[in-house]
Amino acid sequence: MDAVSDPALTPGPTSPESARGPVRPAGFSRRAVLRGAAYAGGGLLSTGLFSGLATPAFAAAEYDVVVVGSGAAGMTAALRAAKRGLSTVVIEKAPTFGGSAARSGAGVWIPNNQVILAAGVPDSPAKAAAYLSAVVGGDVPAARQNAFLSNGPAMISFVVGNSPLRFRWMEGYSDYYPELYGGMPNGRSIEPAMLDGNLLGAELARLNPSYIPVPAGLVIYSAEYKWLNIAAVNARGVAVAAEAAARGVAASLAGQVPLTMGQALAGGLRAGLAAANVPVLLNTPLVDLAVESGRVVGVVATQNGTNTTIRARRGVVVAAGGFERNAGMRAEFQAQPIGTSWTVGARENTGDGIEAGEEIGAALALMDDSWWGPAIPLPDQAYFCLAERTLPGSIMVNQAGQRFVNEAAPYSDVVHVMYERNAVSPHIPAWMIVDQNYRNRYLFRDIAPLLPFPDSWYDSGAVFKASTIQGLAAKIGVPGAALASTVSRFNGFALRGRDADFGRGDSAYDHYFTDPGVIPNSCLAALWLPPFYAFKIVPGDLGTKGGMVTDASARVLRANGAVIPGLYAAGNSSAAVMGHSYTGSGATLGPAMTFGYVAANHIADNPPA
Repeated sequence: MDAVSDPALTPGPTSPESARGPVRPAGFSRRAVLRGAAYAGGGLLSTGLFSGLATPAFAAAEYDVVVVGSGAAGMTAALRAAKRGLSTVVIEKAPTFGGSAARSGAGVWIPNNQVILAAGVPDSPAKAAAYLSAVVGGDVPAARQNAFLSNGPAMISFVVGNSPLRFRWMEGYSDYYPELYGGMPNGRSIEPAMLDGNLLGAELARLNPSYIPVPAGLVIYSAEYKWLNIAAVNARGVAVAAEAAARGVAASLAGQVPLTMGQALAGGLRAGLAAANVPVLLNTPLVDLAVESGRVVGVVATQNGTNTTIRARRGVVVAAGGFERNAGMRAEFQAQPIGTSWTVGARENTGDGIEAGEEIGAALALMDDSWWGPAIPLPDQAYFCLAERTLPGSIMVNQAGQRFVNEAAPYSDVVHVMYERNAVSPHIPAWMIVDQNYRNRYLFRDIAPLLPFPDSWYDSGAVFKASTIQGLAAKIGVPGAALASTVSRFNGFALRGRDADFGRGDSAYDHYFTDPGVIPNSCLAALWLPPFYAFKIVPGDLGTKGGMVTDASARVLRANGAVIPGLYAAGNSSAAVMGHSYTGSGATLGPAMTFGYVAANHIADNPPA
């Protein structure tokens, strides 16, 4: 196949989920058009239903706080605002709640939180500040970095105290740059403990589904997948699988509906909102921000096909996710090739909140970047590669058949390299090459060792198979001699236990998703047993990381640094506090929840004049 002309790398016709916004007459902003429609009938409209655990008629068109988005950032903001005594509503575009958070593994990166300190993790504010500063550099003001670090632990304590959520330390899941001062080789990340879905009542049916469902009968935590991947060749993997099965049996006997990872995180926050009497209005997309005398005073949203104004006496928090499903915005702001089908973000994340803020003067930043990760464009959905590219016996090559990166590096870094190199020579798609020995030993996505891959994977062009390296090269359109030379060189590194080209295995992080039974380097194993497989690798992501520029209080800023009164942003609707980098597992959700919490506190502490 000619990878350069591969139709899978050419975005197709714009679909409803990826449309950037309505067509507007020249000279008119989108906001002006939609505001005209919203106010055409005069007065405030309130014709929807609200989707709480009970479903009374929508009874209010005015609240102290309106939160846009029911992901982790939005629900944390709403919960905190309600507990500060403010009347609060959440509006959500989707027919489900939870957004991308519900689809995720739900790692949460918060230094010095009560969970890791209780577990004996030797963290300190000084270590965390030094590490974050080293990773982020000058991309993000120190005041925002400090706001995240100083409020994160309090946020976790608040959530634990005001929802059924409890957390576990993801022991061993290294910070992504543990060799930097303040980095933690054993990790700072936490994840939700199991939550009984029965707590949600009828709302359980409205929880956004997981990206990849947990196998039936098992109760698995995100930190355990590394062991399940190698259960066929590792005694601890077998023990973890048995423990997950035992938990599943215990939950079934107790009549529980066990939720873990993102399902637990979103479900726990939603249960907290229900207990605090915060309505969550599903099927209620944001249309516009309502502005009076330069201040944001509410939102215009669509309910039952009608534009409705919901006023906010104190503030609006936009936490509506990024723009990963918006083909127009991705084409405008991000490098090519790019596509809306390679992301695992929620399908409703089309940048509505970012656009609404931009149209009233919000500055934007980091719009070229995403929470990248190598992905395989499987026919059902893109598969975000974590362990697969790190396990020994795999390499990644460009279209010249050459390695170009440490395959075990943090996933965002790998895609940054793909784009940087692609500007010079074809690196998109890249190819991940493995052999049958690799397939005999390791789980791949949810395909057990030894089992064949689905025919649809081959038919779609996402996977190729051949009895020789030369034959595999011919199928994927790379030079056979170059690929054979690359494999031979890598096999020599595996034998000696050191990757002299890219340092795979030099960092403690590189060894997280590996096989401790492989020596002398758990990251490196030769590719020698036919048949050989090639997986197409494209720039996937967990979501975009660019958005509205905010200050240390989560207030949205104009390009000149002035605050837009009444408007706050958190999560992927705001420019990430991580800048162009990524500190560790959960560096998306940790700051998202923290700045939702910060926004609610600022609103409560600063009533408008």
